[in-house]
Amino acid sequence: MAAPAAPAAGETGLDARLEAALADVPELARLLEIDPYLKPFAADFQRRYKKFSQVLHDIGENEGGIDKFSRGYESFGIHRCSDGGIYCKEWAPGAEGVFLTGEFSGWNPFSHPYKKLEYGKWELYIPPKQNKSPLIPHGSKLKVVITSKSGEILYRISPWAKYVVRENNNVNYDWIHWAPEDPYKFKHSRPKKPRSLRIYESHVGISSHEGKIASYKHFTSNVLPRIKDLGYNCIQLMAIMEHAYYASFGYQITSFFAASSRYGTPEELKELVDTAHSMGIVVLLDVVHSHASKNSEDGLNMFDGTDSCYFHSGPRGTHDLWDSRLFIYSSWEVLRFLLSNIRWWLEEYCFDGFRFDGVTSMLYHHHGMGQGFSGDYNEYFGLQVDEDALIYLMLANHLAHTLYPDSITIAEDVSGMPALCSPTSQGGGGFDYRLAMAIPDKWIQLLKEFKDEDWNMGNIVYTLTNRRYLEKCVAYAESHDQALVGDKTLAFWLMDAEMYTNMSVLAPFTPVIDRGIQLHKMIRLITHGLGGEGYLNFMGNEFGHPEWLDFPRKGNNESYHYARRQFNLTDDDLLRYKFLNNFDRDMNRLEERCGWLSAPQAYVSEKHEANKTITFERAGLLFIFNFHPSKSYTDYRVGTATPGKFKIVLDSDAAEYGGHQRLDHNTDYFAEAFEHNGRPYSLLVYIPSRVALILQNVDLQN
Repeated sequence: MAAPAAPAAGETGLDARLEAALADVPELARLLEIDPYLKPFAADFQRRYKKFSQVLHDIGENEGGIDKFSRGYESFGIHRCSDGGIYCKEWAPGAEGVFLTGEFSGWNPFSHPYKKLEYGKWELYIPPKQNKSPLIPHGSKLKVVITSKSGEILYRISPWAKYVVRENNNVNYDWIHWAPEDPYKFKHSRPKKPRSLRIYESHVGISSHEGKIASYKHFTSNVLPRIKDLGYNCIQLMAIMEHAYYASFGYQITSFFAASSRYGTPEELKELVDTAHSMGIVVLLDVVHSHASKNSEDGLNMFDGTDSCYFHSGPRGTHDLWDSRLFIYSSWEVLRFLLSNIRWWLEEYCFDGFRFDGVTSMLYHHHGMGQGFSGDYNEYFGLQVDEDALIYLMLANHLAHTLYPDSITIAEDVSGMPALCSPTSQGGGGFDYRLAMAIPDKWIQLLKEFKDEDWNMGNIVYTLTNRRYLEKCVAYAESHDQALVGDKTLAFWLMDAEMYTNMSVLAPFTPVIDRGIQLHKMIRLITHGLGGEGYLNFMGNEFGHPEWLDFPRKGNNESYHYARRQFNLTDDDLLRYKFLNNFDRDMNRLEERCGWLSAPQAYVSEKHEANKTITFERAGLLFIFNFHPSKSYTDYRVGTATPGKFKIVLDSDAAEYGGHQRLDHNTDYFAEAFEHNGRPYSLLVYIPSRVALILQNVDLQN
């Protein structure tokens, strides 16, 4: 018998590298079992995990662990001591001198110098007054004064400032010492992590129908009850971290530890989060650690007089498209700053997690610019990956989930990087979810480029189900991105100008309004049911908010007309917006009862191009969609996994949803042992045109 051939030299080397990677990364074997196509990149996961572990080890050796390291806000900035004195600390490695000035010193720039410490740190202790009260009272204005190496005198806001305001028509923000005598005390515990995540993406400032900036108080009193009634169990708050330019939608951050003062005080934001918790709603912060505003007088840029400090020096430190600064994630003090920022929002404001903005920009040196991301795995590994940024994201996820195991983290990544939502123990990024960003693009493409009768059912299903196994996705038909100026909400794409004239229930349906209302419901339900393990809706879009979003700016004469949410439209009984609102509410409430988002992926039994039908099963429910603009089907056979009696539990054609009431909800549908579309049983059902149905097997409920 001949001896087996010796393995090729390349195979031997690959096997050895794989063995080494499996030895170093605790659960890498599980990741490679889930996706064997990642085996050639095992060394990349090994390198990333070892670097992550090394940074954690170094933090332990030098700082006493990540728990202590992430409490930077307890010493940096300014703090009242137990003796009534004030302790101040800053990191300004490029500064020649550092001073504190403000109302307390009559704005004398040099009366209170900091003492230079090692590693670019500076500290100052200001003794209390004779009566033991602090020299700097709550509410007084401050500035850090930096003397640069070139002799400049620079007035700055501390990167750790907890409250900044813009008064009157001032160009820049003022730093206000925030140390109230009676800070807000949380009354309610954090809700448990929802098994199904239904997210209401929100912006406090535009939450009123009035043309003004709405407040935390307004949102707490008026919007939270709506969110609860609609059946959402999670709020994602945008534009909370302070940003000088309102029209940036909160994505050009100037003060990372300050809650935006344009909506109210820090205590009022805490009350908002606490009230949401009392309703069983978790609250996520839209955190922006991918870049920072270029502002220097009221931002992080040029804090110590150099173009580096928190950022890469030179061209690498600037994002060409966003015109903003890029963090140097390998810097020890930048890691302290950003990880402490994560902890600050979790602990001080009791947020329950984060949606990380701009993750694609962080992950790659090319920032995703000009990249198509075909899905070739070579695009996700190699020199184009910014592994310092990736390690930071792993650390941030590790910290959030260590402090609060129920924390939820979501990555806004358009690239589809493999293992981004796998545990760090597998060499993954550690996120809980990623946004399914291809789905809204698909709906916009269909509405803009195709007639209804030309919609491709197979392509819709592919887009909704094309996600990595065991990496959870948040599906959405539209978010704030689709509503921004230059684009339109789905409702406006569907109905456009007729929304101004034909949404009254007193007027007969026009073809445009009828089509728009029916498709709006169908698009949302199929996205909800098939598209992911979480669902997201941007505020107001649940009821078909018209028009688009545009913040006050010079180009629109500083108008607030499009920077508001017209909830009054859905409250008006004479308008058809209420129908879409009702459907969204009942869709969410049914998901709460049946839990399809937390169930395994759906089994799609039919995607019929000629009939324009899609049917699938998930969480024991039978979803049926007929997208045909005119054809209804009598005795349409639909396959199912189980025998028994089925009843309609959601019908987009019902009267309360602005439908045509073509289905009798008292009808029983019996599944018989008749194989159809690969399912052992099937039933016959009437499916009107442009209708979405959910049927439930009532025999299994008894």
